[in-house]
Amino acid sequence: MVEKNLSFPIKKICCIGAGYVGGPTMSVIADQCPDLEVKVVDINPKRISEWNSKNLKLLPVFEPGLDQIIKRVRDKNLFFTTEVDDAIKNADMIFISVNTPIKSSGLGAGEASDLKWVEASARRIASHAQGHTIVVEKSTLPVRTAEVIQKILCSSNKNKDKFGNKTFSVLSNPEFLAEGTAINDLEKPDRVLIGGDNPDSIQKLKEIYLNWVPSDKILTSNLWSSELSKLTSNAFLAQRVSSINSVSAICEATGGNVKEVAEAIGLDHRVGKLFLSPGPGFGGSCFKKDILNLVYLCKQFNLIEVANYWQQVIILNDWQKKRIYTNIVKSLFGNLSDKKITILGFAFKSNTNDTRDSPAIQLSIDLLNEDANLIFNDPKVTKEQIIEVLKNEKSNFKKDDKNLNKKLFFEQDIYKSIIDSDAIILITDWEEYTNLNWQKISNLMRKPSWVFDTRAILDSKKVRKAGINLWQVGEGNFKR
Repeated sequence: MVEKNLSFPIKKICCIGAGYVGGPTMSVIADQCPDLEVKVVDINPKRISEWNSKNLKLLPVFEPGLDQIIKRVRDKNLFFTTEVDDAIKNADMIFISVNTPIKSSGLGAGEASDLKWVEASARRIASHAQGHTIVVEKSTLPVRTAEVIQKILCSSNKNKDKFGNKTFSVLSNPEFLAEGTAINDLEKPDRVLIGGDNPDSIQKLKEIYLNWVPSDKILTSNLWSSELSKLTSNAFLAQRVSSINSVSAICEATGGNVKEVAEAIGLDHRVGKLFLSPGPGFGGSCFKKDILNLVYLCKQFNLIEVANYWQQVIILNDWQKKRIYTNIVKSLFGNLSDKKITILGFAFKSNTNDTRDSPAIQLSIDLLNEDANLIFNDPKVTKEQIIEVLKNEKSNFKKDDKNLNKKLFFEQDIYKSIIDSDAIILITDWEEYTNLNWQKISNLMRKPSWVFDTRAILDSKKVRKAGINLWQVGEGNFKR
């Protein structure tokens, strides 16, 4: 690849992919850099239409504070469009922020990332870019994906445009966002990591971030370190979730309380307090996918013991989901047929409308296979989202689509969703679920009534005082 000293300023940015990363990231860049023109492109016209909606409540991504940024900069220096090729042609810098799901078939199925959208983006850039273009990996990618992008871009050097030979620099700039706090994470990041081999290109991207990020928080590395840093960062966080969930099971067996244990170990400065909350298992688009990528990478380099180590994090996460489901069935006398169960929360965590790999999905599948009737409530996830997600998992159901529609219900009013329910399962840690009137709820439920708190966020005394049976993750009832 031909790379040269870059004397031109970055004026126009293009981001391929208008999803959970591309939309918020480019919005913040546009907000912090008013002199830049930022275009977010996507081949999905429905998604672009939602980003351009006048009703900011209809944005495809919910993040606290995002709507106000969109209001400030959209159609000023931030644009959402399906005109992909035109945006590529005019861009000085292009971010690739497309979906990289786990392969469902072929070599590496179940572990390796499917890079078809990354490759398609690289080929499109190779065809339509002009002059010198800095290409930035923003998607979470396997190590050495930049090498694939470079090879595709190199092939375009043979195709001359009016600027002469096309030239490219490839950088890795992984996102370290936590959904629900993404805007704060972007505006006040713990660190910004830029990996690359061309110092001039690195400096150009660094200059953009310096508009609002202190220089000591901008780290540089080679490409492979940058790609690996993202995978291992998520793997470490997921490991902590599985670790505290393993402790929750020990607490339940011995009479301990996981919240008290977490508080004690979190006060050790070497451990810290974050990611020590028990739950129904981690979800979202990154944790499982990145660990599986890490496992696949280790196997490729014959690091079998290392692969097995990280695989165990996922095994325990799946076990946590299954043991919660088992507890629910046993508590309800081993029979859920035609019982009504209210599920509070379908998003994988609070303050987001993202349902990808949510713990609610597998639990709902298991309960439906027990012939239960499910009624859902979530402040930001719609009925249509839930139905679409569960229908995509229909191969896991014993029921056909027609019967499935008779088993799924949605109610926006929390108290209406609870009428005549045999059990409530709290899955997502939305704040509104911590301030419910439990005596009112008890009066609405069928007896004997149960609450299964998979997040350990409810006041157990209030729930039990209302005459409701309560199972709370990590709360031991060991009798000596």
